Amino acid sequence: MIKNDLFLRALKGETVNRPPVWMMRQAGRYLPEFMEIRKKYDFFTRCQTPELASEITVQPIQRYGMDAAILFSDILVIPQAMNIEVQMKPDFGPYLPNPIRSQKDLDNVIVPDVHETLGYVMDAIKMTKEKLNNEVPLIGFAGSPWTILCYCVQGQGSKSFDKAKELCFTQPLVAHALLQKITDTTIAYLKAKIKAGVNAVQVFDSWGGMLSPTDYQEFSWKYIQQIIDALKEEAPIIVFGKGCWFALNEMSKSGASALGVDWTCSARNARYLTGGNITLQGNFDPARLFSPPSEIKKMVTQMINEFGKDKYIVNLGHGILPNIPLENAKAFIDAVKEYH
Repeated sequence: MIKNDLFLRALKGETVNRPPVWMMRQAGRYLPEFMEIRKKYDFFTRCQTPELASEITVQPIQRYGMDAAILFSDILVIPQAMNIEVQMKPDFGPYLPNPIRSQKDLDNVIVPDVHETLGYVMDAIKMTKEKLNNEVPLIGFAGSPWTILCYCVQGQGSKSFDKAKELCFTQPLVAHALLQKITDTTIAYLKAKIKAGVNAVQVFDSWGGMLSPTDYQEFSWKYIQQIIDALKEEAPIIVFGKGCWFALNEMSKSGASALGVDWTCSARNARYLTGGNITLQGNFDPARLFSPPSEIKKMVTQMINEFGKDKYIVNLGHGILPNIPLENAKAFIDAVKEYH
């Protein structure tokens, strides 16, 4: 049994003394102990070496004592497993030298055996579970099919993902076939993660907000719904769509255990749009962690008061930024632990 099960209780909607807290991207780049590892090993080596991935996962727990750990990995391990080359270039980000822009390109994309191609992730989970020693739950994650498609088609990060959208609107059959392959792979991957020991999973729809509400239904949400339907009996699922407040009402009826909210949507609106009876997670502006610690504490307390302590998980509205002062991250976590 997990000693601190606050996070799992919040996912079930149980009454708690205080909400649980963790931070997206908590395992990583703002921590000096992570930077030491980063000097020695490149990005995908860190993802693909279970000893390193597990060590990075537990670093923030050892330093700050969050109520949940999230496995150090990357959403782009999925396209890698699907026979799509992905590089991580320093000071540039992801780079896919052979983007998928036609049926011919799509023919080379496989739905892999995830145990063969992503077995290292399952090994990292088992190793992390040993290191955590049942202190806190472990979260596994994947990108949404639409967000993965964005990188596969664009070939790199983008402010508009215009090439990804162009494929959807000019070759919808190719786009939907690619989305389905990604969805099938993601379902198998998350099922394997749950079997390996993660206690909950989160689907990151980082680029969902790039689509209009109508296009969101067609090119993103219906694939996320497939993932929820396939997994909801096996583990709690959190869905986080950045910029997707317009879909919160539909998301709330999906069978997901919780919905992430970004900082552009108020607690009041999020509760209203979701009907007030699903657990919400978020939504502190990551850049607000630059504020003085005393101010951070006040703002976090106010945020909890606005969402309410029950059916709520304290988090940022997106990933923590690399240059956040350590004491500011601590103030964020401490404010939640001191809440009464």
